Amino acid sequence: MTTRTDRVWRWISNAVMIAVLIWVAPRCWPHVEALLGVSPRDITRPAFSVTTRDGRVLTQDSLRGRVVLINVWATWCPPCRAEMPALQQLATAYADEPFVLLGASVDRGPATAVDAFLHERAITYPNTIVDASQLAAFGGVRGYPTSFLLDKHGVVRHTVIGPVAPLTLRPAIRRLLAEQL
Repeated sequence: MTTRTDRVWRWISNAVMIAVLIWVAPRCWPHVEALLGVSPRDITRPAFSVTTRDGRVLTQDSLRGRVVLINVWATWCPPCRAEMPALQQLATAYADEPFVLLGASVDRGPATAVDAFLHERAITYPNTIVDASQLAAFGGVRGYPTSFLLDKHGVVRHTVIGPVAPLTLRPAIRRLLAEQL
């Protein structure tokens, strides 16, 4: 026989489970899309021009023909910090491929602080410092980290809000690398 207390606890646990699913589903779906190769319905080909911390100018045109992963991050963001070693491994793994991993810091402090942060963590992939106007080309950013995976034509094929999962991202990168230009 079910008591009133049991029903209340069951209702509370169901409500919590539904809330967790509502929170998790939008964060997991981009990983599922990347793993399965589902492409977005709308085509976004952002126009951008950034100067990396080592002085190189990268644009959507200079990167055409390469698969590009743009990772928007901040030094003060714990999930950003946590995913950086995995991103470095990804950049190293695809170093001989037409693939570019570009970090885009949103920090507002001195650029030397970003440089020191990257040096301390042995991050060697190119990084730049961006502002909201530069991120507007990608439709803006709702949270950090956010990553945009662009195909060889510069079209955003996947957007991931939150830390990237190399396990799901690698198949997407391989698929895009295999596509003809």
